[in-house]
This record gives sequence, C-alpha cells and structure tokens, in this order.
Amino acid sequence: MKTIIYGFFVVVFSISLLGKNFDKGISFGENQSKETKEKPNFIFYLADDQDQLDYGCYGNPKVSTSNVDQLAKEGMKFTNFYTAQAICAPSRSQIFTGMYPVKNGCMANHISVKPNLKSVTTQLQKEGYEVVLAGKSHVKPNSVFDWTHYFKSIDHRYLPLKSIDNYLKNAKKPFCLFITSDYPHGPYPKTSKYSKEDIYKLPYHKGKVKGNMPGYYKNIEDDNIQLGKVLEMVDNYGFRNNSMFIYASDHGISGKWGLTEQGLKVPFIVRWPGQVKPNTTSKTLLTLVDILPTFLEASNSEIPENLDGKSFYKTLKGSQSEIHDYIYGVATKQNIRQCKVFPSRMIRGKRFKLIRNYNALEVMESNLGDHTVKNEFIKIGARSFPKIPYEELYDLKEDPYQTKNLADDSRYKKQKEELSKELRKWMISQDDFLITDTMPLIKPTLHPLDRQSKWNTVSDKLEGKLKEEDYLKSHY
Repeated sequence: MKTIIYGFFVVVFSISLLGKNFDKGISFGENQSKETKEKPNFIFYLADDQDQLDYGCYGNPKVSTSNVDQLAKEGMKFTNFYTAQAICAPSRSQIFTGMYPVKNGCMANHISVKPNLKSVTTQLQKEGYEVVLAGKSHVKPNSVFDWTHYFKSIDHRYLPLKSIDNYLKNAKKPFCLFITSDYPHGPYPKTSKYSKEDIYKLPYHKGKVKGNMPGYYKNIEDDNIQLGKVLEMVDNYGFRNNSMFIYASDHGISGKWGLTEQGLKVPFIVRWPGQVKPNTTSKTLLTLVDILPTFLEASNSEIPENLDGKSFYKTLKGSQSEIHDYIYGVATKQNIRQCKVFPSRMIRGKRFKLIRNYNALEVMESNLGDHTVKNEFIKIGARSFPKIPYEELYDLKEDPYQTKNLADDSRYKKQKEELSKELRKWMISQDDFLITDTMPLIKPTLHPLDRQSKWNTVSDKLEGKLKEEDYLKSHY
C-alpha cells in the first residue's frame, strides 16, 4: 500500500512540475510540429569585436556580462576556440561556410565569398530547417546566403528584437537562428558610468588605458542587456530545452587585423539542456569552421567532404579527445582603412604557434618584380611594420600572450620545421595565392591602396596609378 501511495504522489508531483515547465515556456516550442521536436534548433548569438578575456566568466571582474556568465554556468565554456581571421566579414564567412577564408574567398574584409559555395542556408534548408539571420550581415553574395528570413539591424546599430520575438512566437519548423549583434563594435559613447579607473587591464595591455575603453565597456553592457532579452524570449516561447544555444564573439578587438592570440581566440559558450553538462569547461582546440559540421551532425545530416571544419559534437557530449592536430590563421592589411601590403599566415598545434609574415622587411626585396608602381606599394607595406619579423614562433604553454619569439632559437628548430611543413601543406590545400604569386595586390572594394583618404596617405606620384590588371585575379 505504501508503494502504491508513493507512486501516486510521484506521478502527481511529476505532472505538476511538467505543467509548471510548460507555463514557464521551457519545454518544446508550443507551435512546433513533432518533426521540429525531434530536430534540435540552433540559436547562435554573435557579438562583434570583444576580447575573450573581457567577460566575467573568462576572468574580468569589472565588466558587466551577467547573461553570458549565466550561460557559462548553464553550459560548456570553451577556452581554446579560434577564428582564423580577426576581422568581421572573414570571421562570419567561416561560421556560415565551414571553410577557411582563402578557400571560401572572403580573405579580406568587405569581400564576398565564392559564388558557387553551398553555405549553412543550403545545407540546413534541405534538412527541413529555416535558416534566419537577425542583425548584422556583412556577408555576400545573397545567392550563397539565401536566408529564409533576414531581419536587419535597427538604425544600423540595434538588434531587431521585435522581429526576433515575432519569429520565435510563430516558429513552426526547426530553425537555425543567427542573432548577430553590432555591439560592442564602435562607435563608442563619449560618456558612460565607467571611467578609466574602472577598466581592468588585461595581460597584454601595456601602458595607459585608452580613452575609448569606458565607451567599450558601456557597449559591452548594452549588448549584455540585448542578450538577456533574447534569452527571455527563448524561454518564454518554449525553446530552452530543445535548442543548442551558442554565444560567441567574432574576434577580439585588441588583436584585430592580426594573428595574435588576443585577436584570434574568441569566447565560445554552448548551452544545450540534457545534452551538454552544465558548468563545464573544454580546452579542446577548435575553430569557427567547425560550427557548420557540428550543426549538421547534431541534426543527423550529411557533412560534405569539402568542408574544412570538423564536428565537435562529441566534445559537447563530454569527450576529451582532440578534434584537430592543427588550426590555421590568415591576416591581411589590404582593403581596410589604413591599407598596406602585408599578408601573414599562421599555424597552431597543441602547444606551439608559427606565424609567417610574407612581406616582412627582411624578405621584402625578394617580393619585388618588374612593375614599378606595385613595387612601391610592396615597399610601403614592409616599411610600415619594421619590427615584425618574417617568422614568429611561440610556446603558448609558457608564453600565452606571445611575448617571446623563439623563431631564431636553435632549441626549437624541430618544432619550427614541423609547423612550417604543415603550414605549407595547408596553404596548398587551400589554393592559397601566396604559394603561386610572389606578393599579390588584392582588388579593393572599399579601401584602395592608391587612393587618398582620411585614413590613408598616398603620394602624388602613386595616387590612382594602379590598374585593374595589377590586382590578383578574383571571383568578385
């Protein structure tokens, strides 16, 4: 009799809890079909220009990131997650294509990917998903990124929260929703509650606190508020339990345009109730190209062989095994405001990292050819970075912020040779133009090398002297 009564109360108690969960909206989406419930939704919140260390859960005690910190408690925090290029469009192109920037074509900012690619929209739509972008786009062409819905940022600045709310309220199919914030990217407010004294100095920050840092903190706080509103919507409409929710930043502001750790290493947190163990940390070496194949495996979809990324689904389920032996990076100073000819490539293993700067001053002469004008821009590029050597080698275990270059230390010859060999293999596999072209000029879309602007100074003898045929043949 006791057993029967006990079982009765368990049943009643369970039904009561289930009812409360439905009332709170933390079970399956009320409007979604049975098919939707069997496929996980993907919600990806992407911040813009925020260092990995500028979060409470990553060690900054003075910055306001309460909602991100709560996500870390509810899910898995990654400490070795990278972008291959520390700038907006190339970083996003990796997420959406599963390919590194040179291979997908977006190897410089404001440049489109190759027109024949199949992106996340194609890959998941054929599996029955709606693929939605809300906020900052910064990727093209539209033929490759054929969003089911695209909700633009409000005033080129704020997330379209009403559109996101309306979409979640009415979603009936499984979905992949990218929410791409314009924050904390500048412009930074000139006044905020923060002062320079409030700024937490990160290990790689030297000298005085920059004047824009209080405004940067204010933008971080504002984005944290936007994230909180999104999370509330997710809960209210019943998508908490059947959605993989990812939070990340596209790259770090401190190392933007370069290949330093603070530029390439990004915050990355995954909450997925019932699938990802709460309050856990992964040190697995991963990169943004791994996101698309992970979505495909999680949705029981086929992963195309031409993707560069590898699924880390097993990592989310608790595996400690490595996914990659090496990850890679790309940098260019072309087609940005202070444009220069200075391309670089990077390879990172579990411990050591090699950077090669292909137009460093010490190798500049070997890059010169018969074209007088092109030669002048190559020289300007090399002379703009006189302290950056051709090769950089770092022991990230002992020197995580790249303060001691070991490239000329004979004790690390073996490590450098190994990384150099693997880097070249990867560049060949990517059809990297630096393998076949001595020092190419990238066709500009916004910031020509030979045009005077408020950011770029060009002498009279060089202004307007580059012609279409002087640039690398491109797909755009």
